[in-house]
Formats: sequence, structure tokens, C-alpha cells
Amino acid sequence: MRVRVLGSAAGGGFPQWNCGCPNCSGLRNGSIKARPRTQAQVAVSPDPSRWFLLNASPDLRQQILATPELSVISSSLGPPISTILLTSADVDSVLGLLHLREFQPLRIYSTLSVRRALTEENSLFRILSRSNPPVQWETLSLDRIIPLAPPSSPGAKDGLFCKAVPLLGSFPDYVSDSLKRNFPPEEAVIGLQLVQKDKRFFYAPSVPGLGESSQHSVDESDLALLDGTFWKDDELIQAKRSRKTARDMGHLPLWGERSMLRLPFRLGKTKRVLIHINNTNPILNEESAEHRAVREAGWEIAYDGMEFNL
Repeated sequence: MRVRVLGSAAGGGFPQWNCGCPNCSGLRNGSIKARPRTQAQVAVSPDPSRWFLLNASPDLRQQILATPELSVISSSLGPPISTILLTSADVDSVLGLLHLREFQPLRIYSTLSVRRALTEENSLFRILSRSNPPVQWETLSLDRIIPLAPPSSPGAKDGLFCKAVPLLGSFPDYVSDSLKRNFPPEEAVIGLQLVQKDKRFFYAPSVPGLGESSQHSVDESDLALLDGTFWKDDELIQAKRSRKTARDMGHLPLWGERSMLRLPFRLGKTKRVLIHINNTNPILNEESAEHRAVREAGWEIAYDGMEFNL
């Protein structure tokens, strides 16, 4: 299984076009050591001919064009992307779907509540049902392993399988209160555990909180890409960019009490990597104390183009 990071930043990318924070200003004028990043996007391949997208970022078109393996090789073969798995209905996770709607079959996996949020509450996404051919929606049931790609032969173990893991989040603000009341709250934000042969990969770019099930999914995986959005809970308040805390926005901060870096992950097996990093997060500065603290704690920091082979 190949796992490729197409984008590693939170919404708005890095630098963010309308932000003059020390990180964004420093990257523009060259005064800090940092890499530009597009918005969080991951692609997974179980074999050389197929790729599965985890979410669909607003930067998806740019990310596909920058990745030769995702491009059309010939008119007879078609594109290697045909399947997308969604972790939530958040705009930054779904806007790229509109880039993919043209003249090819698409299959989208999500919880039933996320599908309804997109198709019933946001009229823009109804265009997916009017595309030619129309999008085929598939339901992700929680904590149940389903096949995404069949094995190459009967009895072979090289197929790709997926399990949706609830992450205790909430639905986006654009979803009406009346519809939210009819949605199971555990379907709002999920992590995705992908399994091929004896290898497991867990993806959770937004982590409001880790319960027993999700903690176990991290610990049993060989690779986990997890929420690295904010360093501190009041980061955006201190930057005068918002009145909301990290937790208000559905993200565990990296530092402080009950933070991501203090969760009791099992050491040894799992390679832990931070993704979905906000432009204000000091870990983006590769010479900062916060960047060093993350690395010394045994974590890696995702960047665009990063790749793993499991």
C-alpha cells in the first residue's frame, strides 16, 4: 500500500493568501525555514493502476496535476482515480469533489449523515447527481470493515479494506439544526482505517477527541496521519484571527493538558505523522522550539509530496 500526501496544510493552505501572521510573512520574505503547503489531501494506492482519495480538498486539481501517477496516461485507460472516501462534510474536505465530476464514473464513500448533509443541505453538491454518469454513493457504516478493492484472485489477501471509526465530532455550521437532530452525532467526523494484507493505515485529519475505539485504531496501525492543526487551544484567539478555541473548532491542540502530544499512544509500532497544519501553527517553522518538541516526542510532520510504502 502506497500512501502519498498531496497536501498537508489546514484550510487556506500555507501561506494563507490573506494572512500576515509571523509564519505566513516569514515564508513570503524568506526569514523563516519552512515549506509552502497546499490544503490537506491524501491518496492511497493498493496497486500501480488505482488510487483512492481520502477527502477532496479545494486544491485537488492543482495537486493532481502536480502528481504524474494521478494523471491520465492514455485515452483508452482513463484516469486512475475513481473512488473518494470522506471523513466529514466540512467544506475543506469536500469542495474538490466539484473538480472530479466531469465525464467519468465516481464512487464516493461516506457516512449516510454526511451524504445527506451534502445532497440535502448544500444545493451546490446536487450537481454531482446530474453529472454524466452520476456519482455513485456508498455508505460507510461505523466500525465495520468493508472491501474497497477486491483481491487479485480468490483467497488472495491483497485487496484493500476500510473501516470507519467515529471521532466524537460535530456537523458543519451550514447543516441546519432540524437535520442535525435526525443525524447520529457519531457519523459527523470519522477516521479511516485502511487495511491491505497485514498492514494498517489510519487517517484522521480532524480529531475532536479520541475515544477507546479510535485510540485502538491508532495503536494497531503501522502508520497514522493525525490532526496537527493547532499548537495551542487559544492559538487563533491570540493571533486575533478568531474567537474560537481549537477545541471549539473540532481539533485537539498539540500542546497543553489533554492534548495530542500527551495522549497515551503505544510506542514502537505506529509511525505517527501530523497533518492538516494551520498556517498559524509554529511547528511549520523548522527552526522553532515547537518543531523540535514535536520531533523529540517521536512524531513526524507531513509535507506536500511525502510518501510512505507499507
